[in-house]
Order: sequence, then structure tokens, then C-alpha cells
Amino acid sequence: MDLAAESFGSLVFGDEAMKEYLPPEVYASLRRTIEEGGPLDAGVAEAVASGMKEWAVSKGATHFTHWFQPLTGVTAEKHESFVTPRPGGRAVFDFSGKELIKGEADGSSLPSGGLRATFEARGYTAWDPTSYAFIKDRTLCIPTAFASYGGEALDKKTPLLRSVEALSRQAVRVLGLLGSAGVSSVTAMAGPEQEYFLVPLELYEKRPDLRFCGRTLLGARPPKGQELSDHYYGMIKPSVAAFMNELNEELWAHGIPARTEHNEVAPSQHELAVVYDTANIATDHNQLAMELMQKTAARHGLACLLHEKPFEHLNGSGKHNNWSLQTDTGVNLLSPGDTPHENLQFLLFLSAVIKAVDEWQDLLRISVASAGNDHRLGGNEAPPAVISIYLGEELTEMLEAIERGSDYEAHGRVLMELGAQVLPKLSKDNTDRNRTSPFAFTGNKFEFRMPGSSQSISGPNIMLNAAVADVLEGFADELEAAIRDGSKPGEAAYALIRHTVREHRRIIFNGNGYDESWLREAVEKRGLSDLRTTPECLARLLCEKNVSMLERHGVYSEAELVSRRDISLDNYCRTLFIEARTMSSMAGRQILPAVQDRLASVASGLISRNAAGFPAGEAERESFEELSGLSNGIRTALARLGDELSLCESMMGRDGKPGLSGAAERVRSGLIPAMEELRELCDAAELEMPKELWPFPGYDDLLFGVR
Repeated sequence: MDLAAESFGSLVFGDEAMKEYLPPEVYASLRRTIEEGGPLDAGVAEAVASGMKEWAVSKGATHFTHWFQPLTGVTAEKHESFVTPRPGGRAVFDFSGKELIKGEADGSSLPSGGLRATFEARGYTAWDPTSYAFIKDRTLCIPTAFASYGGEALDKKTPLLRSVEALSRQAVRVLGLLGSAGVSSVTAMAGPEQEYFLVPLELYEKRPDLRFCGRTLLGARPPKGQELSDHYYGMIKPSVAAFMNELNEELWAHGIPARTEHNEVAPSQHELAVVYDTANIATDHNQLAMELMQKTAARHGLACLLHEKPFEHLNGSGKHNNWSLQTDTGVNLLSPGDTPHENLQFLLFLSAVIKAVDEWQDLLRISVASAGNDHRLGGNEAPPAVISIYLGEELTEMLEAIERGSDYEAHGRVLMELGAQVLPKLSKDNTDRNRTSPFAFTGNKFEFRMPGSSQSISGPNIMLNAAVADVLEGFADELEAAIRDGSKPGEAAYALIRHTVREHRRIIFNGNGYDESWLREAVEKRGLSDLRTTPECLARLLCEKNVSMLERHGVYSEAELVSRRDISLDNYCRTLFIEARTMSSMAGRQILPAVQDRLASVASGLISRNAAGFPAGEAERESFEELSGLSNGIRTALARLGDELSLCESMMGRDGKPGLSGAAERVRSGLIPAMEELRELCDAAELEMPKELWPFPGYDDLLFGVR
């Protein structure tokens, strides 16, 4: 028996469960809502609630919750029991259609960015029937949107659904003009690749920085890192394999199609990838997957680190967002086919993406801005902050031929000879892969490689969907005008592709994204944006151009954008405040005393030797002077860090809103350099100290302690 196939989706109220627990007419009505959109009749909702409850109880569930994604970056849930008291001291399990459709949550305690005052507490959760309910910890989890009393989105799901609908509207218009009959909707598809680290839980618990911040704020470079590339795709250690096996069982039971797992480049770093789904479901699945990864790791004596840069000197962890467009008739609009140069539909949608990324590059960069990702971007194996598109040699040549108006000669498939008769001849792909590109075409989809490992993929997909929707709207308008003027659809589309390539070719770059000469060319010659830090990014969010586009397509209101700017700035500052306080505590309460104790011990040894008539050698005196200098340096750096932290906190204002931009800029220019100075001194001290006297587990134990 195929146990994986047998258990897949067993904890999900999916299609098979709906068929079993819902009357046929109710099932049919719910399927229409899922596939076509539109509201669900109240009577149907009542029947769905009854069937959903019966299914959940049969699986051992005792509670239900509206599972939503507030602007905290993690999920939220408030559990309510199915138990309803009855006269005579009895109780029954009950769940109504009203409870399914609508819930209430606090709209002010969760981040609202000023959309809700402290005294305005009411917020609503609304059932999303397009994302299946599931069971977690004996609780029926109902995916929902979260909105304020005034209807503003307070979550990550609502704008994502809006962006999907906006994209579908414009894509359907374009397809209709190209003669693609029968397409009524187009869905954005996503498949995230999740990178993460696993470290021994016992050692994790001894590191305050890992527990409070998710990353190491201090730590000397170990003798070995990732220089030999021997961890990448290497043998999976037994404890990690056991974790992965149980994680797969958990993911599959929750209907998450986990497909690929392997060791990543850095020691103790790994990757999990899932099969495509709609962007909405993929986002829900990824949020749930991150939770399951951390819970499962703990059961195996491991800690799962999802921070973008848990360890200095090593690769950070990203979340590559694979994105494509699919019609309701099953066609991938970004699939080139066997003859891409003749595939007008593919070329038109490809050029739309090229234009969208060029015109709205700042929004894409803003969508991945965070304190954690600032540490990662531009580092080992991470793309730079400058956004460009990698197309590969063949597609680039094809578009250049269109731009020139010349014929394109297809390369055809190339077979690779590997030099040994026993080995098969391999068919070479039309494009290579470029791991330095922020936005790369990978055969039939684009891979947006900038999102950080802890981030929700909703933000990148919202901005990508909105940007492409805006370009497709312009395409549809131009095609309609050209056809009215007598042009044939194919001719009009070809002219549009040629013009788009000519105007937006600056965003296409197939070379090494790490090369300093490219970064200079990108900014100085091509005029591309280089937004390296979160404060720089967020300063661009409310540009009139950005607000106008996102409002026009109904993705965000201006008030919702202001709230997200303020929430992001606030989160950036407070994240760094927590890190600074944690670093100050570790250095001041544990590292400095340890260094001083060691200094006293060395001094005592020097005094004893001198008293005995055996003067200390040069090496011993140098060791004393080095430790003395480090001790004084750490004390001075601690004072500077404390001053910077006090200044930044005072700039935030009493309620956290006044001075947000100024505080964030001071964090970037003052607090972070003070933290870096203290780290450098502490890391140097670690190398001068005997290992047994250092108060925290070092990088060598954390990175190489998993067996």
C-alpha cells in the first residue's frame, strides 16, 4: 500500500471529504463558489458547517478556529469549543453556518498601523472557501480573511485575493483579444522553496540571541564553514532524515505537496520545496509548513531556524517564489512550448512580465524588505538588492530578433555527449540557471529569489500580480485600439512585443549579479533602483505612482498602504531594539565578566611567575594586553550601544508612530554600526578565550553538532 498517497490530505476537508459529508447539491454549490467566485448562499453555508463539523469530530477535533494571517508575519487563531450546553446538564457538539462564515478578533491589539485606535477593538474574520479547512492539534482550522470594523484589510490574505482577481480580469481581456476562447479566469500560481537551518535544541536553548531573535548576534568564525561545498546535496544525517520523514508525513496529511528535500550549501542548512498551487493556497500552505517544521524539529531534539541570516560568514536562507500564470482551461501562459518564437501568446505574456518588473521594480523590492533580509541580500548565494531579469541566451536572442524585426533561427534541442558510452545522451535545456539573478526565467515560470526565509510569500505575490495586471491592462487597451483601427490581432500583438522589448530591455541581464561592475552599470547607466535597506525601501512605498496603481486595481487603499508602511517601519525598529538589548545583555552580563575573569587569571599567573623569579615571556604579556584591550573595548562599545539604543527608542515617540521614519534611519545609520562594533570585539575575545570559559555554545558546536 502507498502510505503517502493513502494519508495525503487526510487532515484536510478537501474534495473527497466534501463529497462524503455534504449533500450533492450543497457540494455542487460550494464547488461553483470555489471555482467561479461569488457569495455562498446562507442555507448552503449552514449545510457546509454541519458536514465540516461532522468530519472534524470524526478526526478527533474538539474545537474550531478562524485561522488568519495578521500583519505580524505569523498566523493567528482563537480556539472555540464545539460543545454547546443543553438543559439538564447535557451538551452537544454544534457548529453553525454563521460561525463558519464570520468570526470576531481584536482589531486593535494586532498590528493595524493606525487603521484602528486602541479603543476601537472590533475586527472580523471572514471564511475563504477557496482554501480548504484543515485539522491541527485537534482543532478545525478555517482559513479566513481579517478586516477592520470599517472594512480595511488587516491581513495578508485579503490583498492577495484582490491582486489575483485584478490579474485575472486583465489577463482574460488580453486572451480574448488574441482569440483564446473559453478562458474565464487566470490564476497566479506559486511554489515556494523554503530554506532553513537545523541546530541542536539543547545548544539553541543556551543562546539568548537564537531564542529571542532567531539569529546569532555574536559568534566567531569556525575553522570550517562552507568552503568545500561538501554539505550541498550531501548525505543527510540520520537525525535530520528522521525529522524530514516525520515532517513529510505531517505536510502530506495536511495536503501540502512537499516534493523535494536536500542539504543546502551552509553546514546544517537544508531546503524544502513544494509543488505548485494557486498563490492563495500556496501562501496558506507555506505559513502552515513553517509552523510544522518548527514543531517537528523540537520533537527530534532540533531547533529549526527560519531567520534570513542566522549565522555570519555563511549563506543566508531565502524563500524562492516560483510564479506562473494558468488559465482555468489548464494552460500555463509562461510555457514556451516547442517553438517559443512562434508562440505569440507566450511572447506577449513574457513581455508583460518584463515590463512589469522594470516599471514596478521598487514595489517588488519593497515586498521583501525586512530587517532580517537586509542582512541576507547581496551576501553569499543571495541576489543583490538591484532587481534584474535573467532570461537565458535563447529567449534573449529571440526578443532581440523581434526588436530588430528580423527572422529568428531556432537553436533546437542539443544533446550532450558525456564521453562514456554507458551514460545516456542528455537533452540540454534551452536556458541555464542563474543563481545570482533576483528574477530568473526557469523554463516555464519565473523564480523570484529575493524573499527571505521567514517572510510570507503573500507580499511578493501581491506586488507581482498587481504589477503584471497593470501592464496587461495597458496591453489590452492598446490591442483594442489597434484592432479598432484595422490591425489584425497577431500583428498588433507582435508590434506591442517589439515596442515593449525596446523600451524595457534595460531590466534584462544574464550575467553575474554579484559583479561590482554590473551593480555600477545597473545604477549608473541603466538607471535601475538600488534600495539596499528597509528604510530606503519603505520611503518609496507611498510614491504617488505606486499608490495610484494599487488603488486603481483595488489591491490596496491609500490608508491600507500607509498602515503597512508604518507597521513595517515599526517592526524594523523594534526588531533591531530587541537584538540590541539581547546583544547588550549577552555581552555585558556574561561575556565581559568571563573576559575579566580570564584577564584576572592571566594577571595572577604573570604576578606569580615574576614573584618566583621566572618572568613571563613575550607571548604571555601579549595575551594579557590583548585581553585587556578587548575588555576595555567591549565596555566602551557597550556604552555606545546603550546610548544609540536610548536615542532610537526616544525617536519612536510614546505611541510608536511619531518619528518612525527618523527612528528607522537612525537605527540603520547608528544602532546597527554600534552592534557591529560590539560584535567584532566579542568575536575577537571568543578566539582569545579557552573554549570551556566562553559562556555560550560556539559556531563549531551549533553548525556541526547535529548527528
